[in-house]
Amino acid sequence: MGQVGPKMAQPGRFSACPSWLDAGGHSGPDTARSGRGQRIWKAAVEDLMAKGMHHAHQALLSGCSAGGLASILHCDEFRSFFPRNIRVKCLSDAGLFLDSVDVSGGRTLRSLYSGVVGLQGVESHLPRICTNHLDPTSCFFPQNIIGHVKTPLFILNAAYDSWQIQSSLAPPSADPAGYWHNCRLNHAKCTPSQINFLQGFRNQVLNAVKGFSMAIAIAVGDWYFDRTGVKVIDCPYPCDKTCHNLVFRA
Repeated sequence: MGQVGPKMAQPGRFSACPSWLDAGGHSGPDTARSGRGQRIWKAAVEDLMAKGMHHAHQALLSGCSAGGLASILHCDEFRSFFPRNIRVKCLSDAGLFLDSVDVSGGRTLRSLYSGVVGLQGVESHLPRICTNHLDPTSCFFPQNIIGHVKTPLFILNAAYDSWQIQSSLAPPSADPAGYWHNCRLNHAKCTPSQINFLQGFRNQVLNAVKGFSMAIAIAVGDWYFDRTGVKVIDCPYPCDKTCHNLVFRA
């Protein structure tokens, strides 16, 4: 269920973390196939309200990976549970999944998301401002939603997201000959053309957050205290040293 974050567990502050559900579970209607996702989401919020969240002066909805996507999808809805004078914010950690072309020219993640949207029937729970001009699957991708979120939203995401590289950009299904195998597990073994492809993905990530505007501590502080909009971007690989030791086993 929801958890109280240690830094937010002070009187009048509450952090609700939707890590117990994935984004689809959060959005689906009350059906046997979807696991009653929307009902669970509302029941969880109501439970947290009953346990003291209705007294909060500040509230934060956060999640990681699929929970990060759920935080984006439900950010404004979470805001609506509180009076306007209560400070409400959302944080998405590693939830910026992109509708990207994979190494075979297909769209592996779009195919997966299309199945999720169809199976769990989430269309009616997606933002109308998006579904009015895009198909439901497109509106499950945060790149098509974040520009319309009205509640303050903090996005923390790797430009070279290891899960997306391995499962969306260069999954074995899109690379049957294994050309990307070594690169997928260790960026130091990528060829120049493969690095070029990954830089293209990084650019797509940057374009997705272009409308958003330091050290992480300063960025979080500015966002949290409403001092200013912030956007901090590391330099491209190999200049960025944070992923040099990111090596996976086959």
